[in-house]
Amino acid sequence: MAWYPRATKMELQPESDSQAAIRPTQLILHSIVANWTARRTFEFWRDSTNLESHFGIGYGARDIAQYIGTETRADANAGANRRSDGTGAISVETASNSTATDPWNAAQVEELIELGVWAHRTHGIPLRICRSHSDPGFGYHSMFSQWSTSGTACPGKARIKQFREVVFPGIVARANGKTNEEEDPMAGITKKDIFDAVWKTDSIGGPADAADHKTNPTWQAQSILKDVQTRVRRMDTTVRAQSAAITALAGQVGKGADTATVVAAVERAIADAVIRVDVDINSKEG
Repeated sequence: MAWYPRATKMELQPESDSQAAIRPTQLILHSIVANWTARRTFEFWRDSTNLESHFGIGYGARDIAQYIGTETRADANAGANRRSDGTGAISVETASNSTATDPWNAAQVEELIELGVWAHRTHGIPLRICRSHSDPGFGYHSMFSQWSTSGTACPGKARIKQFREVVFPGIVARANGKTNEEEDPMAGITKKDIFDAVWKTDSIGGPADAADHKTNPTWQAQSILKDVQTRVRRMDTTVRAQSAAITALAGQVGKGADTATVVAAVERAIADAVIRVDVDINSKEG
């Protein structure tokens, strides 16, 4: 039987000696739906049930224990515990909240990655996600109905997402000799991801004179930019109109024109200036 050197050995008896041998081809992750240390999980297996897992991981750093050797059957995976051909799955219980809705914390993620690498190197478990209930690889409890006699959501949606996006890729990367420092921090990030992160993050204080400022105090960066563009256009229109009005007024000085004539000249100048703004700015951008 194989014992993982990073884990504290807490051997369950008589199960460790009496249960059938297996050839491990899978590693399946679980949530125990309890905020338990690895030792408390051991005590539960020992004192309260005839079921057990190979490993238990608590919330703390290096809080990992092994209860049964990985070449001996453990009974946490239903049909994957031991198959007729002698193959079986390594089971890993992990501490969680009482509803199994929390993600694995950083210490748990690290333990899962290290354990996954060891299982791959020690037992040859292939670096892939299981494609069927009997396919060698890595998985989580609710992945296939054959792994649970009564159905389950274990290890929970948050952890399933982590398994696919963090834990399993981390196992593959580390097994292939890549450290966190060697991994490209921008790998998989698209231009759209960057655009959305910069321009669509709703965290910038909106303008105090906005009509909905009280109910919508923070804006996306793209909304701020649009607001600035609108204000600049208005200012440009105003400045051009004012300049045109001043020029028109100056042109009437000394001509003895009556008020109506002066007003008409100013209005024409302003109208022409506004039209030029629309042609110079809006039509070009369109």
